Amino acid sequence: MLHNQSIKYWAEDDRPREKLALKGKASLSDAELLAILLGSGSRNQTAVELAQDLLKHADYDLGIFSKLSLQDLKKFKGIGEAKAICILAALELGRRRKETDGKLRLKITSSKIVYDYMRSSLLDLEHEEFHILLLNRANEIMRRELVSIGGLSGTVADGKVIFKKALDFGAHAIILVHNHPSGQLKPSEMDIKLTKKLSEFGNCIDLPVLDHLIFADNGYFSFADTGMI
Repeated sequence: MLHNQSIKYWAEDDRPREKLALKGKASLSDAELLAILLGSGSRNQTAVELAQDLLKHADYDLGIFSKLSLQDLKKFKGIGEAKAICILAALELGRRRKETDGKLRLKITSSKIVYDYMRSSLLDLEHEEFHILLLNRANEIMRRELVSIGGLSGTVADGKVIFKKALDFGAHAIILVHNHPSGQLKPSEMDIKLTKKLSEFGNCIDLPVLDHLIFADNGYFSFADTGMI
């Protein structure tokens, strides 16, 4: 086999695309699925072999692999910017998969439901994001809004932006959510002060802040569950 050939020139048994078409997507290994995205390998490797090297770098853990950046991927021989972007786009689609059925309104009855709902958006992020969930009278999620994006150690949430979004969409209550990429679940002093400030203002205008969830890949902290809101 010529290692630098495109998948379309491989023997039929070696073609992940044909295997998927004939046997279904579940029949393919992680490396074979990744090879389809790559399309071709490097000078001395097939696409599958290159995919195996990529996964080996992440200890064959897709959670770790999904955290690789554009620059991390481009360090591998045979991975240019186009292939790296294709991989990142596929990973992002996977992360958003739970939001595809957005017309079904989820009712919030516990902090765990909020955590599970936000997993597809915040899992594996290496920077902080601040989101709000806008709820109707029945405590069902009307929509999720991204308020700000920050760095590894923090992001700024503007109360004016938060409540403007809530009022614009006719929300009856809001839930605050932001992630800690470090995995630290304990709220910072800034988190506590911001939550108190927003909660007090929300009560003044009859638009309550029901909870503030700190999200981490390994769990979460709920201000409501701990009586801090």
